[in-house]
Amino acid sequence: MNLNGIKNIIFDLGGVILDIDYNLTVKAFEKLGIPNFKAQYSKMSQSNLFDNIETGKISPEEFRNLIREVAEKDVTDAEIDHAWNALILHLPQYRIEILKKLQDNYRLFLLSNTNKIHYDDYSEVIKRENGIEGLEPLFEKTYLSHEMGLRKPNPEIFNVVLNENNLVAEETLFIDDSPQHIASAKTLGIVTYHLENEDIGELF
Repeated sequence: MNLNGIKNIIFDLGGVILDIDYNLTVKAFEKLGIPNFKAQYSKMSQSNLFDNIETGKISPEEFRNLIREVAEKDVTDAEIDHAWNALILHLPQYRIEILKKLQDNYRLFLLSNTNKIHYDDYSEVIKRENGIEGLEPLFEKTYLSHEMGLRKPNPEIFNVVLNENNLVAEETLFIDDSPQHIASAKTLGIVTYHLENEDIGELF
C-alpha cells in the first residue's frame, strides 16, 4: 500500500481489526424464531431497529424487548445477547502488534458502527484472549456510533473525526470492509482502502 502523504489512519473495527461473521448472528436469531433475519440485518444494510441501537436511540433493554416482539417464541435477555454477539470472533495478536508499530509514524483512530451489547462482549473477548483492557490504548481516539448518535455511512460521522482532530482529508486513510462506507468517505476527499479478502497484515 502506498502511504505517501498519509499522516492519519482511521480503522473500521469489525472485519478489519476484529474478526466477525454476520452469518453466525443471522443463524442464531433465526434459531430463536425470527424469520428471514438476514433481510433485516447484513453487512450491506439493516432495518431501523439495528440502526437505532447502533446510534444509541434505543437502550439495550429496549432492543431486547423489540426483538421479543418479533420472535415466534419466548426468549430471554441472555439468549438475545448470545445471538446478537454470535458474530464476534477473535482479535489476532499480530493485528495488535501492527497497530502498535503504526503508532510510531501515524495518528490512529477507530471508527466503528457498534452498540453497547457488542462493545461489552468484544471488550471481554479482547481482555480474555489478548490481555488488554479494551482498544483505547491502541488509538489516539476511538469513535463508536452508539456514543456519537451517528453511524456510517452518514458523512457527518467522518466530519466529526476530521474536525475534532484537525485532520486534513487528503492526508487521512480510511480502511473499511463495507463499500457503502468507503463511498461516503470518498465524497469528503478522504483516501480510502476497501478491505475485501485481504488481511491488514498484508497491507502494512
